[in-house]
Amino acid sequence: MNDRQDPYAQQPQVYGYDAYGQPVYSPDAPERVYDPYGQPLQQGSSSPQEPAHGAQGGGYGGYGGYDAAAGYDPYGMPQQGSPQQQYVPQPVQPPEQQVQEQVQPQWIPRQAGPPYAEEAHGAREPEAQAAQGAPRGAGPQEPSAGRPGPAAADYRTEQFSFIEEPDEDSEDVIDWLKFSESRTERRDERKRKGRNRIVALSVALVLALGGVAAYLFLSGADDKKGAAASGGGQKRDVIVLHLRQTRGGGSSTALLVDNETAGKGTTLLLPNTLAVAKEGGAGSTTLGKSVQDDGTGATRDALNTLLGSDIKGSWRLDTPYLENLVELVGGIEADTDTDVPGEKQGDGPVVRRGTAQSLSGRMAVAYATYRGPGEDEGKQLARFGGVMQAVLKKLPADSAAATRTVETLAQIPDPSLSTEQLGASLAHLAALAKKGSYATAVLPVQQDGTLGEKATGGLVKEVLGGTVRNTDPNAAPRVSVKNATGGKGAATSAQITLVNSGYSVIDGGTASAAEGASAVLYADEKRAAQAREVAKTLGLPAGAVKQAKEAGTADVTVVLGKDYKG
Repeated sequence: MNDRQDPYAQQPQVYGYDAYGQPVYSPDAPERVYDPYGQPLQQGSSSPQEPAHGAQGGGYGGYGGYDAAAGYDPYGMPQQGSPQQQYVPQPVQPPEQQVQEQVQPQWIPRQAGPPYAEEAHGAREPEAQAAQGAPRGAGPQEPSAGRPGPAAADYRTEQFSFIEEPDEDSEDVIDWLKFSESRTERRDERKRKGRNRIVALSVALVLALGGVAAYLFLSGADDKKGAAASGGGQKRDVIVLHLRQTRGGGSSTALLVDNETAGKGTTLLLPNTLAVAKEGGAGSTTLGKSVQDDGTGATRDALNTLLGSDIKGSWRLDTPYLENLVELVGGIEADTDTDVPGEKQGDGPVVRRGTAQSLSGRMAVAYATYRGPGEDEGKQLARFGGVMQAVLKKLPADSAAATRTVETLAQIPDPSLSTEQLGASLAHLAALAKKGSYATAVLPVQQDGTLGEKATGGLVKEVLGGTVRNTDPNAAPRVSVKNATGGKGAATSAQITLVNSGYSVIDGGTASAAEGASAVLYADEKRAAQAREVAKTLGLPAGAVKQAKEAGTADVTVVLGKDYKG
């Protein structure tokens, strides 16, 4: 018990507690009075030296001795509207000699008001002075100019209890931080696992590629041998060459093949009887007719379709240009299989039969285009091939030099093959021909103009690396019309009639002698019905249809005699 309290004093009755936990006394209980240090003063007595609490001039708890009439409030602060008075300190009585004042009955202590910051500041000002060692009984200092005193608002410390209250959102913030941290950790963990997987996959891929590379290295030689043997998967450079005769209008066709993979060159000769598709795919025709009627571009496309090859360009070489080319290379040497007679009767042979015969330009053209009486077309093609191989041996193997030679010919190049491209191709072929890696062959063609198994499985696959696609057997038959009427108009009329009926017509030329009766011939029994339909279309009797071994290269051959009235 504090020595300032009277142990025999009557204790007030607590009525309840306010919102801040402070006791509320019964209206019948006396007021509890406290000194500046928060200690209760004894009731029932009054200090002889101090007026009662709340009286004019009274201090706070027996201390201070400030006069309210002098313009100061109980805290020593000057009141508004009154002149400022000089502060005069009063003597201080010891706490033991102070007498507590008697309060009015039925007084209820003042409850806490709204928590203003200035009130809390004013309420703590006296306590701050006491903590700093201010002399007891000394009044508070004067407020600074413009600063309101404690009289403006009565603040108490308990009004700021919200400062000590825990923040209800703090737990939510902590939970959110934990969630964010855990989510970041999970994301980092996923990234780490992803990097590990990528590294593992990269290592596996490197090992797999290494295994494949080793396998290919070990089996590469065998693959190259297999590819060379089968003819597939090889790089080839193919040019189609058309030798056009300015006299007579005939032509000869050959494929110049440069197999870069096998290191071998080939001249593949194509008979004029070879069946190829017409321009636009409407029926079929022969190679010789395609060169004359459709031109180099359409013929090149038809050959690519038939042989499954990749011909990159066409080279048209008329006989005068072949003569100039042989002269430019200084003449050629070739093995000749026959004598070539002179142009006029009684003239000696232009070319003598023999081995390593020297041929000038004129002689080379005569030998390349010569076809003796009753000879097969293959004989003439073989002579043409021999001349071209001899020319390649004399051409320079340098691309620039070969290009200059081609430019000297002053030809108009085909749009599919420029002079530079032709020169480069001929130079490479020349290099193969000089070292003996060159061959010449004739493509075998059946009587109907198609390619058989020998051609398909041999030259086409090995030399060209292609697959033969013969004309559709169900397509309209190819009909050859040969004029044996002794006139010219009948054959033209028959051809027009057949074309209008959907047949593919081939000009069979004119017979050396007129025939009295017309004939419709076929070699294959499968064409018998088609031959009868042709005869009916031309108005010929059914007896004119006959099977013959020498029916020509077309599906059906028509020989128009004098009895044809078309």
